[in-house]
Amino acid sequence: MHMGCFGTSVVNSGRSRHDRGAEWQKQPKMFSGRNGDFPVIFVLDVKRHMQPYRVPSASSLPWISPLNFTKPLEPKLDPPPEIVVAETRKKSKYITHDVAINLIKREKDPQHALKIFNMVSEQKGFNHNNATYATILQKLAQFKKFQAVDRVLHQMTYEACKFHEGVFINLMKHYSKCGFHEKVFDAFLSIQTIVREKPSPKAISSCLNLLVDSNQVDLVRKLLLYAKRSLVYKPNVCIFNILVKYHCRRGDIDSAFEVVKEMRNSKYSYPNVITYSTLMDGLCRNGRLKEAFELFEEMVSKDQIVPDPLTYNVLINGFCREGKADRARNVIEFMKNNGCCPNVFNYSALVDGLCKAGKLQDAKGVLAEMKSSGLKPDAITYTSLINFFSRNGQIDEAIELLTEMKENDCQADTVTFNVILGGLCREGRFDEALDMIEKLPQQGVYLNKGSYRIVLNSLTQNCELRKANKLLGLMLSRGFVPHYATSNELLVRLCKEGMANDAATALFDLVDMGFQPQHDSWELLIDLICRDRKLLYVFELLDELVTSNS
Repeated sequence: MHMGCFGTSVVNSGRSRHDRGAEWQKQPKMFSGRNGDFPVIFVLDVKRHMQPYRVPSASSLPWISPLNFTKPLEPKLDPPPEIVVAETRKKSKYITHDVAINLIKREKDPQHALKIFNMVSEQKGFNHNNATYATILQKLAQFKKFQAVDRVLHQMTYEACKFHEGVFINLMKHYSKCGFHEKVFDAFLSIQTIVREKPSPKAISSCLNLLVDSNQVDLVRKLLLYAKRSLVYKPNVCIFNILVKYHCRRGDIDSAFEVVKEMRNSKYSYPNVITYSTLMDGLCRNGRLKEAFELFEEMVSKDQIVPDPLTYNVLINGFCREGKADRARNVIEFMKNNGCCPNVFNYSALVDGLCKAGKLQDAKGVLAEMKSSGLKPDAITYTSLINFFSRNGQIDEAIELLTEMKENDCQADTVTFNVILGGLCREGRFDEALDMIEKLPQQGVYLNKGSYRIVLNSLTQNCELRKANKLLGLMLSRGFVPHYATSNELLVRLCKEGMANDAATALFDLVDMGFQPQHDSWELLIDLICRDRKLLYVFELLDELVTSNS
């Protein structure tokens, strides 16, 4: 017996759904049993389960919903006063700031999170505070809903509560990550407007560092000029170090040394290990290794500053960059002799330098030394070796290292898999590469557009056109677009091989993603289709292109 929403049942009489539905509206709800037709009333027994209560006649009693049925023998208690009930319900439903914050944090949909944020503000006596605003802004920025962020910031200007600049420092990081560098500076300026206090040195250094890392020269100057005129702050060590990095990034080492001179003359700062490390890195990147080593000695002897592993790593990378891996190996030994234990980054840099110098056995020796010292190789260490094997026709050895990574709980990243895919394609093992492309995302591995382009380029250049066309479909279905030149080359090759249907299908799919074919590939395709007397296909293609451009 199939129960309806009110506990009733209907037996299939063989009529159509429409007929049965119409009869259901007209007739009383009956159950056909052994003793004839009778209505059924379901009574909910809290001690047992729902059981049918049979009434001998349909006309004697009206049908009663089980939701409204009550036991007549049980006496009812007097209900509490309505005011108390209302107060209890209202109190139980009130959402506090902490509860609102937890609800917003747990919500995966940023639009729903914003609805929660707005809903709780409608409660009597509830006012948003810094914590609730910080939470909703973090949620919206995390999902790149920056228009909604702007509206929330506008609303904050009318609030009477006290805000903290940490909200804006966090926003600066999100803006910078998404390439909205002007908004980084705008968020910094909003501190004084909304927090109603001058930005702290931490806020200035955070904004300055983000702009320097993004190479936003004009905005850096604008920020420094604003800080000098409006904030009247004396630069601290952190700000000086960012300025040193700014000049080193631009290759202006002399200006970086001028900043260091100013640091020495300042009452509020003095060069530290970060200052020296930044200067040394700038010198190394400009091929001035000798000066970098001299500065290292000055740091230790003159300023009595103890170098850390980061400082040593600057020298290791500098020597490896110049192809002097043996000198880099000596730095590791120098570290050990002077009581500074090399870390994973030091060994990884050395392994990478040795691999690039073609010294595989030395690189394996460093890897073994690293393991014996209790350090766990990271993805960078393994990728350096995998890259060496892949580029030297030893892809099987590279795959063995990939297996070793998995056994050692070392997560391979996108760069590692791209190196493997490139090695497989160079050796013509396209089926294995395609198998990886198809299955890795299902295993939780992120592949970027470069992963697909590596394989598609190789397939196209090696005239594996059917496999290339199949990969193109998979690539587009996952939202990745091939390189413009590769797309045209694939279309041209398909046309030259007489694969008109495949070429037309590929073009349709590419146009949907905003692709515009070159004249040569377009002419070849039209000519091929016309020779096959498929003019309707040509008109559809033209219509598709015109529609996409309108």
